[in-house]
Formats: sequence, C-alpha cells, structure tokens
Amino acid sequence: MPQLIKRSLVEQAVDQLRQRITSGAWAVGQRLPTEPELASELGISRNTVREAMRVLAFSGLVEVRQGDGSYLRTASDPLSAMQALSGCSLEHARETRHLLEAEAIGLAALRRTEQDLIGLREALHRSGMHFHGELDDYICCDLVFHQRLVDAAHNPALSELYRYFSSVVAMKLEHSMSRLPRNQAVFDLHEAILEAVERQEPERAKALSRTLINEP
Repeated sequence: MPQLIKRSLVEQAVDQLRQRITSGAWAVGQRLPTEPELASELGISRNTVREAMRVLAFSGLVEVRQGDGSYLRTASDPLSAMQALSGCSLEHARETRHLLEAEAIGLAALRRTEQDLIGLREALHRSGMHFHGELDDYICCDLVFHQRLVDAAHNPALSELYRYFSSVVAMKLEHSMSRLPRNQAVFDLHEAILEAVERQEPERAKALSRTLINEP
C-alpha cells in the first residue's frame, strides 16, 4: 500500500507540472523553480518533486543540469513517443545507438571545437567521480557526456534525436551497470573516445564507440 500511495503522489505531481508547462507557465529555455519552491507550491515533499522531475526529464520535457537546476526543453509533451521508445528491446536499443550515436561521434571528431573539448573533459571528469558510486548519479553524469559528444557533431537534428533517445540509454544503463564491482575498462573506453575526438580521428572514435555500445 505505501508503494501505491507513493506512486500516486508522483503521478499527481507529474500531471500538475505537465499542466503548468502546457499552459505556458514557463517559457522554453527558462530555469524552473527549485525543488523546495515547487514542493511548497504543490504542497508535496521534495522527494516527490524530485521523482516527478526525473519523469519529466526522461520524457524529454525538462533538462536537468547537474549543479545548475532544471530547464524547460519543450512545451510539446513527447510522452507517447517516449512510451514507444521505452518498450524497445536491449538489442533494438543497441542497434539504434550504433546508427545514431556512433555515427554522430564520428562527425564530432571532425567538427569539434575547443569549447566542445572543454565541456567534454568536464563532463567526463564528473562522470569518473561517480563511476564506482551511486548508479543514479553516474547515469546522470554519463548521459551529459554522451549528449555533449553528439552535440559536438554540430548537427541540431542529431542532437535533438539523441535527447529523446537518451531516456532509453538511461534505462539500459540501469540494467547493465547495476552489477558490482563495475568494470573499469568500460570507463576507460570513454576516455579513449574523447582522446580520438580530440585528435580528430573519426574512424577510431566510431570503432571505440561501437565497442562501448556492445559492452554487456
């Protein structure tokens, strides 16, 4: 019964936040109120707000920037598309990552800027700090790193597609990274990919990306 009550509260919070978004309460790109502010406004706990915001982030409505807050990504709710994506198998997710992510990283190796590299190094450093720690923290940081890799291709369509697909990547990471201890070689592949992007070696970057995607 407590689990049912908790789930109901989160669903209610998600519905209320969705209503505010679709009604135009916040502009796209705007920083959303903090968790304590939303908890006070909605009359619920901070933990419930946190879980609700995670749902919205997975659905693509909200972007959570670690250490900075949450921002509204779009006012168009892509829930139905996300539900379809969430039902894909591990093999389908792997195939899609090969087609989308690996190719985007190859382009990133050709097009990355010095500013891209600074952001990538920062994201990888944060990811490394959490690799052997809490899984949720690591996944959050890892998704930032991978999104920045794709963004370094400087193709807005690829970036947007990957933002939607990243929720599936997160779910698959929860499945593959839950076993302890975690394999350090997996994180080392991330460093090797960044090195290939930095040296502008697209074929090596793509090959390393495919190796990482194929990790069990």
